[in-house]
Amino acid sequence: MIQVQDLCKSYHDKKRGTVNAVDRISFVCQPGEIYGLLGPNGAGKTTTLRLLSTVLTPDSGMAIVAGHDVARQPSLVRANIGFLSGDTGLYRRLTGREILRYFGSLYGIEKGLLNRRVQELSNILSMEDFIDARTDKLSTGQKQRISIARTVVHDPPVLILDEPTAGLDIIASRAIMEFILQARSTGKTIIFSTHVMSEAERLCDQIGIIHQGRMWAHGTQADLRRLYQCDDLESVFVRAVNLEPLPSLRV
Repeated sequence: MIQVQDLCKSYHDKKRGTVNAVDRISFVCQPGEIYGLLGPNGAGKTTTLRLLSTVLTPDSGMAIVAGHDVARQPSLVRANIGFLSGDTGLYRRLTGREILRYFGSLYGIEKGLLNRRVQELSNILSMEDFIDARTDKLSTGQKQRISIARTVVHDPPVLILDEPTAGLDIIASRAIMEFILQARSTGKTIIFSTHVMSEAERLCDQIGIIHQGRMWAHGTQADLRRLYQCDDLESVFVRAVNLEPLPSLRV
């Protein structure tokens, strides 16, 4: 599971001074559950996910991922997560299969098992037609599917996905959303960021609305619609960010 309590991260900007990118955020994501972080660009979604993946170190607060503290046990956290970042590139001169085999070997996966895992991911993500092509020849959607396969090649229990469908067409987005749903059905803990409300409506069991580094609302979709008296998630979001943020939540 993922358990976050009063997580904070700030940085210094020459013009704005101290900026609280993540300001006392708290939430819980259980195994077999998809938790969506919704918010506009600059809301703090990516910083939150980077804290959970140990790319960044929190200033204060606590985050436990797969039973390990992100600040005190970062190597154990990294061994148990798959992290998809929006700015992680692929090796242009390698094929998708070569990339997956390379990263699988870094995780110490035995060769025979690794080959079976690569083939399994190729089937799940519908990559058969391009997995043996060099990645510099692939479309954006094809590259993203290779990136997701690389993220999960070691079959981690926790997935942390930063806007996994950003910039993709409908077909590629659909394939990735189907993969996320399948991962949930196997009991994985999944947290992902998005500003696409239709994706959140389709995928998420729990939703946290982040704005200006704070958690402004969270709960199930039914809870949020009832709380803000709205019929759709987009209206919930607009109404939530125009009200006061939640106080720090004890979890």
